[in-house]
Amino acid sequence: MLAIVAAVVFAIAFVVNATGTATEAVFTPTSLLLVGLALLAAHLGGVGSGAGARWSGYRRRRR
Repeated sequence: MLAIVAAVVFAIAFVVNATGTATEAVFTPTSLLLVGLALLAAHLGGVGSGAGARWSGYRRRRR
């Protein structure tokens, strides 16, 4: 999910950069690029993957 959000942020940054749109300082292509990279790093780090919920099922004993 975070990878999809990162791809959307990268696309917005590309469009802003390609069209030369004047935006406020917060939404510059560089800042959007950094946000996208942070989201991509979080995705690769396993944040939001739900791995804890999947692994907890394997620790239960069957009777």
